[in-house]
Amino acid sequence: MTTTSTTSPPATGAGTTSTPATGIPAPGTPDDERLRRWRLVLGGGEADGTGRALAGADAAMDGALGALYEKGARGGLGGSAPSVARWLGDIRTYFPSSVVQVMQRDAIDRLGLATLLLEPEMLAAVEPDVHLVGTLLSLGKAMPETTRESARAVVRTVVEELEKRLATRTRATLTGALDRSARISRPRHRDIDWDRTVRANLKNYLPDHRTVVPERLIGHGRVSRAVRKEVVLCIDQSGSMAASVVYASVFGAVLASMRSLATRLVVFDTSVVDLTEQLDDPVDVLFGTQLGGGTDINRALAYCQSRITRPADTVVVLVSDLYEGGIRDEMLKRVAAMKASGVQFVTLLALSDEGAPAYDREHAAALAALGAPAFACTPDLFPEVMAAALEKRPLPIPEG
Repeated sequence: MTTTSTTSPPATGAGTTSTPATGIPAPGTPDDERLRRWRLVLGGGEADGTGRALAGADAAMDGALGALYEKGARGGLGGSAPSVARWLGDIRTYFPSSVVQVMQRDAIDRLGLATLLLEPEMLAAVEPDVHLVGTLLSLGKAMPETTRESARAVVRTVVEELEKRLATRTRATLTGALDRSARISRPRHRDIDWDRTVRANLKNYLPDHRTVVPERLIGHGRVSRAVRKEVVLCIDQSGSMAASVVYASVFGAVLASMRSLATRLVVFDTSVVDLTEQLDDPVDVLFGTQLGGGTDINRALAYCQSRITRPADTVVVLVSDLYEGGIRDEMLKRVAAMKASGVQFVTLLALSDEGAPAYDREHAAALAALGAPAFACTPDLFPEVMAAALEKRPLPIPEG
């Protein structure tokens, strides 16, 4: 059993209450609870050494764990959808959502249950999460039409939860960054921001005249009512980037909803697909991806570069583990050329809660030498990274 516990080993000696016949701690005592936990950790059998039997909910919980983590001893989950669906129901009964998601992921990886997700009744039983969405997207064209609508419902549930969590803060953070980047020091009279101007010139207050001399005017030019910045999200859709694709699609939809940003979303493997027209619905974006396959970063960046019209006002975000299957030197030259033209270039090795996956360290070092450091970014940090890029200030790169 691969389960862990912080419980201390069962204690013996003074203060222990046990049944006279067996020496096993009496039910309900602290020692009995400690023994119960060890029994659940060790999984039973001759080697556990506790002598503690399980009943009721404890026995059901132990059975659910054993079906996954002791396949050889317990016969596993079986190969049928009904048995797996029952197991999914059991783990949702006995474990919190965060644990259920881990166990689902382990079941898919360890027991090869991905193909069972092609059955609608299975999708109704699973706990939706980002990794499940990645698994569904990886099934791609193997998914029959009868399952596709069920899969879309699962994906939409996850996407809506992510939007609730991320959208408000992202819009607020980037709106502030756009306002600051659009400020001008010589505005026309009708564009002066008087509140900010007065605050900036308080040191020039003349008590005798009871007035402030505005040596520096602050305001917004007419550009503030139009598109101020352009963002290009260039997303690697190789299989290892599944969670990053999900988060990037959600963020792409949020950015596209901001009128002052022109947002483009491009996904790539060895080919390049522009999904910008679908950004109003991130679910459509996700079903427009095709996880797996090779990688040609150079070709993807060539396409993105060809769509840039205002380099000094453009941020390109490459989300990739940098395992390049195309022309490495050309890729680096292209990044250097974009930066030289004024593009703010951001490289994210991952956009997920798990941190950096395996990645090409040589390519990461080469990009860093060009002034485009590559690092993993959590969804909660992404708004701050984008705000810094829009304002052309140093990126908040996490330690390590």
